[in-house]
Amino acid sequence: MDQILYEVEDRVAVITLNRPEAANAQTSALLDDLDAAWSRAAADDEVRVIVLRGNGRHFSAGHDLKDRSWPSSPQDITLEWIYTAEARRYLEYSLRWRNVPKPSIAAVQGKCIAGGLLLCWPCDLIVAADDAEFSDPVVHMGIGGVEYHGHTWELGARKAKEILFTGRAVTAEEAEKVGMVNRVVPPAELDNATMELAGRIARMHPFALRQAKRAVNQTLDVQGFYAAIQSVFDIHQTGHGNALSVGGYPVLVRLDEMKERLKNQ
Repeated sequence: MDQILYEVEDRVAVITLNRPEAANAQTSALLDDLDAAWSRAAADDEVRVIVLRGNGRHFSAGHDLKDRSWPSSPQDITLEWIYTAEARRYLEYSLRWRNVPKPSIAAVQGKCIAGGLLLCWPCDLIVAADDAEFSDPVVHMGIGGVEYHGHTWELGARKAKEILFTGRAVTAEEAEKVGMVNRVVPPAELDNATMELAGRIARMHPFALRQAKRAVNQTLDVQGFYAAIQSVFDIHQTGHGNALSVGGYPVLVRLDEMKERLKNQ
């Protein structure tokens, strides 16, 4: 089964995460295929809007920590290896999707955990089902937040600190209040609401859309967005470096231990 589905309908490219049995957890192969789909949509002159969605109950459970592309032996995992792999798939991909000159919309339902934020935050708009929850619990793993550190820009400084310090999830309603989410709809209406919004945008002049997006993104970059994202990625890597020095592995706690901590919250 293809991990990424791609179709174009009425000038809207729909990219679908297709690992519902794994809550759309992200392997390296899935991310490579996802990047190829984004590039395909960006290069297609018939496409004016890009929609990213996920099959199943959840948008994405984040990085698949059982991804077999990682070295099987802890001795083979160095900080250089981690930095290189994460810079490519977790930072460069997200920044590239953010800067695609066409408007993009993420449709989010259920859980959007850690690496899931790296998929929806680069999109220009987010439509969320009212059961959506956004979280970054990696402080439990001894790391200060996911690689594409959009928290402060998306939530504001104090709310960003709260969700990082506690690991708790942000509800769709709360995300809408702080401006991270554009619209909240019942789960049964998520796809229709997203496609209706995409269709409305697709009727606008494509060059005007491109310039409007560039104007907003450039303003954020002048305010420091791009430099901050790059800088905090390096801070993220100090978490891996500390874990390697203490335990010889990229994170300080095991996955089962983290799940137990989250369960007890």
